[in-house]
Amino acid sequence: MIGRAPRWPTIVLGVFGFIWIIPIVGIVMTSIRPLSETARGWWRTDSFTLTLSAWQRVWEAYPLAPAFVTTAILAALATAGTMLLTPAAAYAFHFLKFPFRRLLLIIIINAFVLPQQVVIIPLFQLWRELGLIDNFLAVLIPYVGLSFAWSIFLVKNFLEDFPTEVVEASRIDGAGPVQTFWHIVLPNSLSSVFATGILQFLWTWNALLLPLLYLRTNVPLPVILARVNGTYELNWDLQSVAAIVTTVVPLAVFLIFQRQFAAGAETRTGAKD
Repeated sequence: MIGRAPRWPTIVLGVFGFIWIIPIVGIVMTSIRPLSETARGWWRTDSFTLTLSAWQRVWEAYPLAPAFVTTAILAALATAGTMLLTPAAAYAFHFLKFPFRRLLLIIIINAFVLPQQVVIIPLFQLWRELGLIDNFLAVLIPYVGLSFAWSIFLVKNFLEDFPTEVVEASRIDGAGPVQTFWHIVLPNSLSSVFATGILQFLWTWNALLLPLLYLRTNVPLPVILARVNGTYELNWDLQSVAAIVTTVVPLAVFLIFQRQFAAGAETRTGAKD
């Protein structure tokens, strides 16, 4: 039939989707079966025993509940800080005129290629002198600061398609830069802000290096997951439980806010059709 969509894209995507969920099924099966069975292959069904002993052992041996709360607090604060500061910075770099604007923007964006391993030692020395070791600020400040490299670029790329006539009209009406940003630019760029927030939340939720180095008492879930990963014992069932607890929230956040993420990825405003 003329105009009928081909079926092969659906089939190809279905195959890739099936392959993608195989590891997830394996993790779930490993967490609810004895290690003696899953060690021979989690896909084997010749002997199948359902048990929640791994879940009980993980919750008793490791502080998953406090780590969950710590991870939620760190991710929420870092995401909020990025969502508040990034739009203002992108607006300033795109619409305002000030000395060394392009140079500063190039320096900030070039930090995107800077690995975290380069800054951990200077930051550790700085936090030790300031007494911020084992303090949430020791990871929150790098979380927000390092995110500027990509978040400002993302929102500024969105503002490239923003109609400048609207901004100029607000200036003619007597609105200052802050009023123009708050009442004109920000309400029409929320999709890119939400996309930035989702990416920041996923990154900070799964971050391991900075909390592992700077936090001692209250540690997030990725650090607990690294501790569950034993060196001399096969504790795949415990690792599977910790992995499920660690990934369930980012997956839920992405599913709930996927429309905002897709809208932000388009980098377009509603003024242009």
